[in-house]
Amino acid sequence: MKRLAVITAVASLGLAGTAVAVSAQAQEAPAPAAVSWAKCAGDDPYLADAECAQIQVPLDYGHPNGKKISVAVSRVKHTDTKHYKGVLVGNPGGPGGSGLYLSGGLASWFTGVGHPEIPAQYDIIGFDPRGVGASVPALTCDPHFSDPVRPDYVPHSTKDETVWRKKSKAYAQACASKFGWLLPHLRTTDAARDIDAIRGALGQRQISYYGFSYGTYLGATYGTLFPARVRHMVLDGNVDDRGVWYDAQLEQDKAFERNIKFFFAWIAKYDSHFHLGKTEAAVEKAYYTMRAKAGKQAIGGKVGPDELDDTFLNAGYNTGWYEPIADVFSAYVTQGDAAAIADFYSDNIFSPDDNGFAMYNAVQAADAKWPTSWSKWHRDAAKLYKQGYRFNTWGNVWFNAPVKYWPFQGGPKLKINARGMTTALLVQSTLDAATPYPGGVEMHKLLPSRLVAELGGKTHANTLNGNACLDDKVAAYLSTDALPKDKPGSGPDVTCAALPDPVPSSVASSALAKSAAPKVPARPLIGRP
Repeated sequence: MKRLAVITAVASLGLAGTAVAVSAQAQEAPAPAAVSWAKCAGDDPYLADAECAQIQVPLDYGHPNGKKISVAVSRVKHTDTKHYKGVLVGNPGGPGGSGLYLSGGLASWFTGVGHPEIPAQYDIIGFDPRGVGASVPALTCDPHFSDPVRPDYVPHSTKDETVWRKKSKAYAQACASKFGWLLPHLRTTDAARDIDAIRGALGQRQISYYGFSYGTYLGATYGTLFPARVRHMVLDGNVDDRGVWYDAQLEQDKAFERNIKFFFAWIAKYDSHFHLGKTEAAVEKAYYTMRAKAGKQAIGGKVGPDELDDTFLNAGYNTGWYEPIADVFSAYVTQGDAAAIADFYSDNIFSPDDNGFAMYNAVQAADAKWPTSWSKWHRDAAKLYKQGYRFNTWGNVWFNAPVKYWPFQGGPKLKINARGMTTALLVQSTLDAATPYPGGVEMHKLLPSRLVAELGGKTHANTLNGNACLDDKVAAYLSTDALPKDKPGSGPDVTCAALPDPVPSSVASSALAKSAAPKVPARPLIGRP
């Protein structure tokens, strides 16, 4: 399961505040001291051949000579000196996702999809954004916030909703109490300036950049602030800038409802294997029956309704999770095997580390204004739920609710405008639930770019995952500057067909089924938007 990193709860996109332009050059940080590289700590296999360092950056770029914090950086060096193309900086998303592993991660994934020339030609740079992971300090507010079994995401009364509101408020207050000095300096613009500090520390005039999910917004922000310093930019699973950060969660709720139904329909297709129902509706009924039962008595003592939602949500992100999740679903419903789900949740879903959750809320709170009236949050969620978008709507509310109680109002929102930047390569899957397809079209309008659409793609941020049509275009762009031909209009410049959905292992025993089944995803599921 190592190759399929799990998302335990869905992130959100949201309200667009007042747009303003920001001057990059006016607030540049002084050049950091020489980087002291050393062997990376820990046992992450992606970092086995990498070297790591801490780079000091200003806490507040408005006062560059004031208090310093540090950003953890990793590097896998190039091997093809003749064709060296500089550094390629990666970000996996979030906000709040650790990207330190991406130096070795990107090198491994490019090689795995048949393009070893990319890690040969680039120094590949991974980093943990400020406040994340190995960076110092790392934000943590309440490591027990997500401990099971939590109150049901779906409130059945005002009292139920009040329980979650109080829980969310307490989390926000814990963040303010422990890290109030840091919270105002966790905007995406701060992280983008840190990338430029990394560039300067590495002695590079320009960088190439590869961003997944929220990393697309971070990349577009960097391009807006420092357009002349971008050599190449690949953005996969693009955030819709119009929804930063409240409004787009509502669109996300709709998209995950669609994708979970795709999953249930896939299970029904293989009813001879899973025995959960021969139609999507029958499988969906089995899920909600199981969920209601878990609300009365947690499965295995640790998996209640929320924990089930968190587990199944991953199938909405990545079709590579279809079979393992369907297997434990079937084991419980058809055999009464509570341990199957409970162990799966403990081993693959639950983490006591709240750094990602804390940073997710912190960045989105700082980036843009959110609704101040709880009645709007409630009204929007209740309306969607009533319309049938029930799988993720309330879970999404509570994943974002600490922002409602943040110690300050964020924003103003940055206006994305990268005039003068090199032409970027954008990739967007048409059935991506975490960053719905319109985000790619909108980013295509905002950046000098070419847009590649993966038709029928259900996996979030799906490059370097075995679809050669996508992967070859990314590699050609980074290696030879080749781009798809510009097609007039706002739609995609070129399209790729998605790979077929996976086939359950037992069904794939025939040679014909084997030939139709895609490989297990070659890289971890890319993080929250």
